[in-house]
Amino acid sequence: MAAIWAGIDAGKTHHHCVAIDESGRRLLSRRVANDEPELLKLLADVLTLGEEVTWGIDLADGGAALTIAILLNHDQPVRYISGRAIHRASESYRGEGKTDAKDAAVIADQVRVRRDLHPLRTSDETVTDLRILTGRRMDLVADRTRAINRLRAQISSIFPALERALDLNNTGPLVLLTGYQTPAALRRIGARRLETWLRNRGVTRADRLAEAAVHAAERQHTSLPGEKLAAQMMHTLAKEVMALNEQVAELDKRIEARFREHHAFEVITSMPGLSVILGAEFLAATGGDMAVFGTPDRLASFGGVAPVPRDSGRISGSLKRPQRYNRRLQRVFYTSALFSIRYCQDSRRFYERKRAEGKRHTQAVLALARRRVNVLWALLRDGRRYEPAPPITLVA
Repeated sequence: MAAIWAGIDAGKTHHHCVAIDESGRRLLSRRVANDEPELLKLLADVLTLGEEVTWGIDLADGGAALTIAILLNHDQPVRYISGRAIHRASESYRGEGKTDAKDAAVIADQVRVRRDLHPLRTSDETVTDLRILTGRRMDLVADRTRAINRLRAQISSIFPALERALDLNNTGPLVLLTGYQTPAALRRIGARRLETWLRNRGVTRADRLAEAAVHAAERQHTSLPGEKLAAQMMHTLAKEVMALNEQVAELDKRIEARFREHHAFEVITSMPGLSVILGAEFLAATGGDMAVFGTPDRLASFGGVAPVPRDSGRISGSLKRPQRYNRRLQRVFYTSALFSIRYCQDSRRFYERKRAEGKRHTQAVLALARRRVNVLWALLRDGRRYEPAPPITLVA
């Protein structure tokens, strides 16, 4: 019995599996339910076809989580190939039709011929929890952003001067909008009484906020159609944003508590610009095992901070931004590089040197992020915290 390759086109309720031999001949093609007994039976049937099986799958989590866990628990090698790669590879195979069986066959054949596919491994429990928590946080932050945008649009529709005066990313303006939304209401209460009202609700710098709101009210004496209903919507949206702020703050505490239990917490957070949240997102995106990537260059490429060549004919040395990378990890690298420019002198000097070379702001930040990947890689490899001046190794 020879080696075989099995490709799984994963779905929410059902998967399709195709197994092929070294010549590409199909040995098995089956649609299975996303259910443990069905998957175990599929595993047993595929193992009877060959001594060594290598599996490929087009999802790394979500609906494929159970399948991956079963395969890894049975010591089966699993390779991940993205849906985009499958779509492009399918164009080189015969036929224009698209079916689950064809996609599974393409996955199996790609796993057979390629040696650069990302291996899937059992995740650390802490990393899995951080992936869930940070994913939930991203959803809440997106919901908060949408709510703030709706609130801004609602304010602009009846009271544009107030929209310009308030920073809705702060708690004070949100508290204000839960009580007073229209120019007439703000003029009636006045700056002094509004300041007292805000202070009683724990708003800092209540005097400035009250003065700005009343000043905006003095600039508009026209009542617009739908003002009463719009004011009610503003009250509801302000409450919604405040509730989302509380949920995000509570989630941040849970993320930090879980992140502190990871052995690399001190190393990762010692890097300038890598906050607790960004560090947790780094672990969630990479899994925390740098051996999976092999080199810092591959990590930088996975994170989208390494340019890729675009040479053709007589054109050489041309570089472009990558198209295939982990967007979440790139945001971590880019944002942490921005923060490091503000708080780390070494990062600031590197950034200014790149700007002096004629690079744009974004290019300089990406160059800094790429350099910082090498530093972070070395720190995780050696298990030591970041120091502005690296330790000197004495030669005996």
